[in-house]
Amino acid sequence: MTTDPLLLIGEVHDATSRLLRTAAALDEAELAAASLLPGWTRGHVLAHVARNADGFVNLLTAARTGEPRPMYASAAARAADIEAGAARPPAAHLDDLRRSADRFAEAVAAMPAAAWAATIDTPRGPRVAALLVWGRLRELEVHHLDLATGHRPAAWPEAFAHRLLHEVASDLADRPGVPPMVLRFDGSRHELVIGGRSEAPVVAGPAPDLAAWLIGRGDGGPLTVTPDGTLPNPPEWM
Repeated sequence: MTTDPLLLIGEVHDATSRLLRTAAALDEAELAAASLLPGWTRGHVLAHVARNADGFVNLLTAARTGEPRPMYASAAARAADIEAGAARPPAAHLDDLRRSADRFAEAVAAMPAAAWAATIDTPRGPRVAALLVWGRLRELEVHHLDLATGHRPAAWPEAFAHRLLHEVASDLADRPGVPPMVLRFDGSRHELVIGGRSEAPVVAGPAPDLAAWLIGRGDGGPLTVTPDGTLPNPPEWM
């Protein structure tokens, strides 16, 4: 999957359109129902997605202007904004999602080529600005699952699933205490190794299901373990 932000913005547009179609089908009671995220309703998830777009606009602006700007004013302000927006009626959620997505697209379009190489401070540490569009795409695709509306990992574009799987496996490989495992994609000899290979079980299946399980968004039902046994228990990723 490309890391070019100007190519990925098309994927962001497509993912946004899919999320908007799902959100448009939710009535007030469905928005108030539980999501896959503990303590959050579907309304919380949609409010977070909208505020996340505005947070990325802040980071893109910092990269473009050279003036430090945090993604969120503070963790408390972020939480308060999500809580305040969670119980809005369906039409207000849709309007907020569309407008915030438009602001993100406009901020991407305003970026000079040189600004993509800038390093900005994010809640997860310093990042090159060119990775911000990937970050927004990841938020859209993962939180679409969190709405618990029947959207499944199999609906992810294959390229997205592979990129997410590689990113998570690389991140977990650098963490202490992560159980060793070998991740093998169905129909491929390609493997990702976390920890020592010698005693690691092989977890195999479709790339989208591997990625979703590894980030705690799937029960691993479609996956197999060799030798026979239970799936490893990866730590919380994000």
